Amino acid sequence: MKKFSTLLLVSLLSGTVTLGAYKVLFDTNGYFSQQKNGTVTTAPDSYSKKIGLSADVLDFTEAADKTIHTVVHVKNVSRRTVSNPILEYFYGYKGGQSQEQVGTGSGVIISEDGYIVTNNHVIQGASEIQITLNNKKSYQAKLIGTDSKMDIALLKIDANEKLPYTVFANSDSVKVGEWVLAVGNPYNLTSTVTAGIVSAKARDLNTSGIQSFIQTDAAVNPGNSGGALVNTRGELIGINTMISSMTGSYVGYSFAVPSNIARKIIEDLMEFGNVQRGILGVEGGELNGIASKELGISQTQGFYINKVTKNSGAEKSGLTKGDVIIKLDDQSIATFADLSGYINTKRPNDKIQVTYIRNGSTKVVPVILSKNEFFSTEFKGIELENLDAADKKKFKIDYGVKIKSITSENLKQYDAELRGNIILSIDNVKATDIETVAKIINKKEENQTVRLEMINKNGEVIRVII
Repeated sequence: MKKFSTLLLVSLLSGTVTLGAYKVLFDTNGYFSQQKNGTVTTAPDSYSKKIGLSADVLDFTEAADKTIHTVVHVKNVSRRTVSNPILEYFYGYKGGQSQEQVGTGSGVIISEDGYIVTNNHVIQGASEIQITLNNKKSYQAKLIGTDSKMDIALLKIDANEKLPYTVFANSDSVKVGEWVLAVGNPYNLTSTVTAGIVSAKARDLNTSGIQSFIQTDAAVNPGNSGGALVNTRGELIGINTMISSMTGSYVGYSFAVPSNIARKIIEDLMEFGNVQRGILGVEGGELNGIASKELGISQTQGFYINKVTKNSGAEKSGLTKGDVIIKLDDQSIATFADLSGYINTKRPNDKIQVTYIRNGSTKVVPVILSKNEFFSTEFKGIELENLDAADKKKFKIDYGVKIKSITSENLKQYDAELRGNIILSIDNVKATDIETVAKIINKKEENQTVRLEMINKNGEVIRVII
């Protein structure tokens, strides 16, 4: 009996020690606890199944198979005449030798009847455009229209069959970290698929046109331009357009025109023959800690309105200098690229809901977008406006801003010489249109001199400093 009691006591002590050790080491706040307070938290075993990296969850094969048949090879053939100055000088020879130049890129079929979207720079200057499908069939393409500002071009081929095509996704819904595929023809290698993630949205690269790229780390190289950036369902979220690289080859990041912007441009070209641009009618810049401190406001994100254009939708809706735009419709606005990217998906007379902060209070107001041609701005006492079709045709140019009037007393004496001139660049930066000029102006100090290159009314290029 005594031996049994001793054995029972040892058993109880062992159980107590075991239970105590478990409480100390493994229970809620134990040393090896998954939820230990104040230290690194260990993820549960099931966590790895939630991040989408298992072979069962992450499968690009279906998206790749859908997309490669809709991405085409674009061949740009241009011809130029090369003269021989020695023969011309000594023998009066006026002839020249015709040389053929070939450039290549990619394109995406967007309809079964043969409409194709690509980059404007892929087909720029082409005398002939040849399209080769993934099944090796080739066709001559007709250029429907281009938008050099957004680097988008629309082509059309006449095939004797219904073609596979890519559907557009809503690029506003794309999330940073989302898996994407880039499909194109780098270095003339057809049907090349690379994978990566969305690295950033609304990326502003300070180009003269689009300021709202999708950034990805999917490998994109020369020849990929105009190709497809698709999600894991094979839906189009962007048109690959450029590489950030010192060498011209992929080194980490590439950029795509968001599908919402591309789709709007394509629809405009199909319906109107040109791009219809809506203008909010505000000038200013994005906020950050330093800018907010200088302005004396608490908001550090959003678009600060420094000026409202006369007779614009913004002015008619009561927006004023000092307001901070934080949302357009349901799209949050933290940067200038957010604002310009969303406006670029809209047309004149579209109505949008603008959420803004004024004196600490959040307000919402409807704004009807103005037409781009009516947008003007003032710079150093010079009122500028966008070019119309007649000016572009007369001077054989496709960019620039026109001097509408002179309001500066210092420049009044030159009114006759300046009025009607077309400014091509400001400090060697292309004056593409009023939007671009407004952005350049916002970076200049009031007393800072600038160099202007312009065409006068006689078609002569002149340069002045003001």
